[in-house]
Amino acid sequence: MKKCCSFLVNNMAIFVVLIGIVGAMRPQTLTWAGPNVGWLLGIVMFGMGMTLTVQDFKTVLQRPVDVLLGIVAQFLIMPFIAWALVRLFALPPELAIGVILVGTCPGGTASNVISYLAKGDVALSVSMTMATTLLAPIATPALTWVLADAWIDVSFTAMMISIAEMVLLPVLLGLAANHFFRPAVSKVLPALPVISVLTIIFLVGIVVSLGASRLFEVGPLMAVIVILHNICGLALGYGMARMLRLNSKKARTVAIEVGMQNSGMAASLAVLYFNPAAAIPGAIFSVWHNISGSIVANFFSRRDERQKQGELEEAKSIHMA
Repeated sequence: MKKCCSFLVNNMAIFVVLIGIVGAMRPQTLTWAGPNVGWLLGIVMFGMGMTLTVQDFKTVLQRPVDVLLGIVAQFLIMPFIAWALVRLFALPPELAIGVILVGTCPGGTASNVISYLAKGDVALSVSMTMATTLLAPIATPALTWVLADAWIDVSFTAMMISIAEMVLLPVLLGLAANHFFRPAVSKVLPALPVISVLTIIFLVGIVVSLGASRLFEVGPLMAVIVILHNICGLALGYGMARMLRLNSKKARTVAIEVGMQNSGMAASLAVLYFNPAAAIPGAIFSVWHNISGSIVANFFSRRDERQKQGELEEAKSIHMA
């Protein structure tokens, strides 16, 4: 059973693609669950909250400069890239708002795992994800309104309330559960990654099924835009961090946090407030950022191993001399 769960978690991108195909080819099998996207996102965020502790908040206070830099990078780089891509490709309003939403959402929970695999600063990763998620009820609707109001009417207040209900409240409830009922929560913690992955897979399938009528028409273009969005976010996040003199481990963590978005949240908001087609960028991003994140983690991990090996060989040669 444990092997099956590990296989599911480690190969989430494959299962997301598979259910995406089902949603595109047989949308009627999943469209019935469309009204429940908010609840599904809430389940994922509740699971995230259950992994947090009061110590995580203390960590934020202990390193405010690093976390503040990450927050600024998160809510500056990705929204700007989204706006630039929308302008560059002259997207219609229903697709433009989808790309903007991906850009204005906080960092995704998968970024913590990718930061660990990339040998980054995991504590910083968790702090950034937590901080941007808690700020999302204000930052996401505000940035979306500023960047997308020219194309489509954005209800700031309604979106703020929805994000608070779907994201902030479940995270805080999960945190409270972990704090007050830790013995019970510790027993279910090993199952949380599987529950989150299954929920995200189901959520992506629903989103794809709702936008299936336009997926084949706009899917290839959206895939190109999503890949550009993600790669630019990773590169600019790393570059900004290095420019501000953060070391390699911190810089790669900022890059991963910036480049990997809570695309499930973007897709959910698109379904709730706009056109189902607006959820297509979020659905595609859910697949791609797990693939690119794994590539980035592998690159940094291998680079560290080569550097360590080189240092050992250099030390050995000096000793021999």
